Amino acid sequence: MTESFADRRARLMGPNVPTFYQSPVHIVKGQGVWLWDANGKRYLDCYNNVAHVGHCHPRVVAAIAGQAATLNTHTRYFHDGVLDYIERLTATLNHGISQAIMVCTGSEANDIALRMAQAVTGKTGMIATDNTYHGNTTAVSQLSTRKPPIGGYAPNIRLVPSPETLRPVGGTVEGQASAFAAHVTRAIAELEDAGFGFAGMLFCPVFANEGLPTLPPGFLAPTIKAIRQAGGVVIADEVQPGFGRVGSHFWGHDLMGIAPDIVTVGKPMANGHPVAAVLARPDGMAAFRDAFNYFNTFGGNPVSAAACNAVLDVMIDEGLQQNAAVVSAHILNRLRALRHPLLADVRATGMFFGVEFVTDAAMTPATEFVANLVEVMVDRGFILNKIGRGGGALKIRPPLPFSVENADQLVDTLADVLKILPVPA
Repeated sequence: MTESFADRRARLMGPNVPTFYQSPVHIVKGQGVWLWDANGKRYLDCYNNVAHVGHCHPRVVAAIAGQAATLNTHTRYFHDGVLDYIERLTATLNHGISQAIMVCTGSEANDIALRMAQAVTGKTGMIATDNTYHGNTTAVSQLSTRKPPIGGYAPNIRLVPSPETLRPVGGTVEGQASAFAAHVTRAIAELEDAGFGFAGMLFCPVFANEGLPTLPPGFLAPTIKAIRQAGGVVIADEVQPGFGRVGSHFWGHDLMGIAPDIVTVGKPMANGHPVAAVLARPDGMAAFRDAFNYFNTFGGNPVSAAACNAVLDVMIDEGLQQNAAVVSAHILNRLRALRHPLLADVRATGMFFGVEFVTDAAMTPATEFVANLVEVMVDRGFILNKIGRGGGALKIRPPLPFSVENADQLVDTLADVLKILPVPA
């Protein structure tokens, strides 16, 4: 009897290894904004921020191959590549952030950021939202809400209600900023009263995993004020919104008008090569280096640095941040023209879109409908997924070279599928 691919995977990797989709896609090739499966079927990638400048971009591939053929080692030896990259990357930042620790994954970056906040403040209490994801390490998984940690959340962790568009914190859109800040203030007081003290708050500036809510300018100002007044550290997780994805700005925190103390980055920065980083001011970096004897064997290796530098070159030379702004406006206009009885909201932050469906006037997420919608779109050859509380919104997050033509292909098919997909009774 022939073993199925799924069975072979479970035999070799163990049970319950996550996959996308009820019928997982077996991808064997990528180029630009396109993917191909093992049967030769082509898919338009409307989801991957990993292949930030397009799958298998020839300049990134050449940079990786060229450096791998010359030298690859770790940062206990001197090498120009990683220093050149840190200078280039931190030049895109303000707020005195000028130093970096290079690592391999966003989970590692966020883990270090938590420890850096604790080193700066001498306290251990951390805050995140109650509908987010920041990584897989033991420490960071305490802030991620997909599955509760074994034994429950640690007593030095507080999770506050995440901002939303259709179900705003505090009950009204107008009052959501102050209500969100009030929850943060209350969590800070609880941590102080419990003896842990308040070290900082980690959040995505555009609240991507929370559903990409539409937030007005200055939304985070009351929250940042509360964090600062308590002596806490502001940590911006830029793994999703960073590197020009928001179009109008290079960084999500600049779009939101805040000045973080620490910025973490990952997936997009090397176009799929495993690289991430923690970016900080010299005082924060010194506190961390004094408190922890940290070293990362592969972080900042010459091949990774070459990939990172190539991504910045491509972004500049191909005008990808500008393309994100132009194509975003086109996609948003097209999505807003869609009509469906369950469609409640369409929103965008650059090349990042949420299309939310609800089942009733109470704004109950249309979880099953969206799950089915995703499956049909994938069957039609479009890679996307769901997002937000209850999985009630389509998550569309294509690589930055996504074109107006690609956008029309996506929205035309989405409109057709919405006409034929059964609406739950």
